[in-house]
Amino acid sequence: MSLRGFSTINYWADDVGAAADWYSELLGVEPYFQRPGPDGKPAYAEFRIGDNEAELGLVSRAFAPPGLPAQPGGALMYWHVDDLDGFVARLLELGATEYEPITPRGDNGFVTASVVDPFGNLLGVMYNPHYVQQFGGGPGAARLPE
Repeated sequence: MSLRGFSTINYWADDVGAAADWYSELLGVEPYFQRPGPDGKPAYAEFRIGDNEAELGLVSRAFAPPGLPAQPGGALMYWHVDDLDGFVARLLELGATEYEPITPRGDNGFVTASVVDPFGNLLGVMYNPHYVQQFGGGPGAARLPE
């Protein structure tokens, strides 16, 4: 038995509707699935994004496990982006705050950054040469982040 690949990541939000709007603006797509909670307000929204149509779920914090801290922390999952500098700039423009600046990781082209979205979640992004070898690159893939 082994881990077979990333399937779904869930981010918590007090206002799932606002979070869905923010991520729609960032990603350029609407959630493909949404579900209201008992009060009729959005409780869950899900996007399928990227080369493997990975699932990004936005879940009402009302359904969070007891004791889940409200501040960012814990595991940090990174999404590959072809234009790291441009994507980080876009995140900041939309109101995310820097958590970790753009940081080269060795001399093999791996570069990471992370932000806290307006809803308190850690969002990691990276330029990953292995990812590009595996899936090919988009318009910015030929450019390494500066």
